[in-house]
Amino acid sequence: METDERRNASAAAGPAGGGGIPRQQLWVEEPAIRRRMPDPVRTAAVRAVLIMSLTIIQAVVAFLCTLAGSWLAFPMVLSGVASTVVATWSVLDVWVTRQVWNQRHGVVSVPSSTARRMRRERRRARAAARAQAPRSARIRRRGAGGLSRVA
Repeated sequence: METDERRNASAAAGPAGGGGIPRQQLWVEEPAIRRRMPDPVRTAAVRAVLIMSLTIIQAVVAFLCTLAGSWLAFPMVLSGVASTVVATWSVLDVWVTRQVWNQRHGVVSVPSSTARRMRRERRRARAAARAQAPRSARIRRRGAGGLSRVA
């Protein structure tokens, strides 16, 4: 079958394709297993991957220059050491950015029943102290006035 004949056959079959045979979809949506990384973390991760890849390329070039005995070997080794420090820093940046994002926007923790009970007790103790404060202030005022008269 020639190309033109195939085109005509597919056009005659219609938009469904090959005469009643359902066409398989090209793209199938599947739900994501993991949630997407937050934007600042993803940006730091992309930056770290780019820096790491450039560091690896630089290390390979330094190694090949050393094998070839080129004058470029020494500067490449020095810059390779510096870029290794930068790459380590960028990986730490991803970790720190992730920790900061989790602390600021992370999962809202639900207090346990023990924490809830202790917080309730502290609240009651503070309320009792506030209720007791005006009474003790009145007692002190009366007592202080009485003592000054006696002396």
